[in-house]
Amino acid sequence: MDVDFVCAFADRPPGRLTRRDVARALLAVPSGVALVALPDLRRALLAAGNPLSRAFWDSAKATLGSIEAGVATVGDVQRWLESTGTEPILMTPGYFVWPEEDERGPVAAEMHRRLVAHLEERVAAGAIDPDALAGGDPEARAAYEALQERWLATPLPDGRTPEQAVNDEQDEELFAAWDEEEAFALAELRRILGDLPRRPEPPAAELDAAGARLRELLAEPGYPANVLRACAGLDDRPMPRDDRELWLTVAAGVAGPIADLPESGDELVEFADLERRLSEEDLTLANLCAIQHADWLAAVTALARLGPGVLASPERIARLIAESEDIESEEQDEEELEATEGFFASVVPLWACLGIVDAGGVLTPLGWWGLPEALERAWTPAE
Repeated sequence: MDVDFVCAFADRPPGRLTRRDVARALLAVPSGVALVALPDLRRALLAAGNPLSRAFWDSAKATLGSIEAGVATVGDVQRWLESTGTEPILMTPGYFVWPEEDERGPVAAEMHRRLVAHLEERVAAGAIDPDALAGGDPEARAAYEALQERWLATPLPDGRTPEQAVNDEQDEELFAAWDEEEAFALAELRRILGDLPRRPEPPAAELDAAGARLRELLAEPGYPANVLRACAGLDDRPMPRDDRELWLTVAAGVAGPIADLPESGDELVEFADLERRLSEEDLTLANLCAIQHADWLAAVTALARLGPGVLASPERIARLIAESEDIESEEQDEEELEATEGFFASVVPLWACLGIVDAGGVLTPLGWWGLPEALERAWTPAE
């Protein structure tokens, strides 16, 4: 750990190294090694005409000492790195969050480099005081945060706004990962069902009766009708005329909600009330969206194997998922089982509305046929 190491790490000569360059290099090696190297490193930069400042070296010694003693938190170290004056704030007051360095896409990496360069310009112009930041000056910190938020929200010459460009890239990556996971789950579902005996389709009269009951329910206000409509995307489009199609559309929506609840006029007021308990509708949708593809796959294929008459309570489903050989998962503890049970505690009442399970939580012939059909529909990309 010497000045040559720092120069190679930062890809800069000694005379152009910044506090951030040195701090990042020091954090790249064990804290004990960095502490031993500090005096020689300081002398080498002084000889190169780039002494940095006493405040920086004192803060470096204090931070590295805390790391070595095992008392520094991740937040402490991040805050020190940001106090160099050219390190972008990990999370701004406006809740913009930079992806971790090894998780940044090309756009995020580009914007991060641009911001570092901008901050270096502002330090050189005297608009940022790194020594005040290192000393914990609250006004200097507030100004540093405000400067970065302004830059993130200001369009570049090419028209891109940094904050939006990074968020868009992250959304694209998230959607791509989700689509890949869903495609894999769909292939597994089809493979597993292909090895099972074909399930008989329920009589037309039974589907017609289920469809008629569902139409009456969906016309009602409040829960559960509003949740079922949102899941199936029926708030913005008419119901299918065919009862079989309607039933499968709503059942598929439970496994893959299409929309959220319609916004209410007091939504912003309710959202601002952090102590407000979630409504039954909000909690149900949150739980539906929290269920992973693997859990849906394990639950539905297990019920398809067991057939009508099997108990499909939340507790039983959680056990079926934990014991499933159709998915790769580590052994679940009681806390994880309870979490899965809690998610499906929102599912089973919706299933009962559809006739997938009866009043006692037992899988019906309609549910035995329809659950796999609905899950396949939920995961099949729209044409």
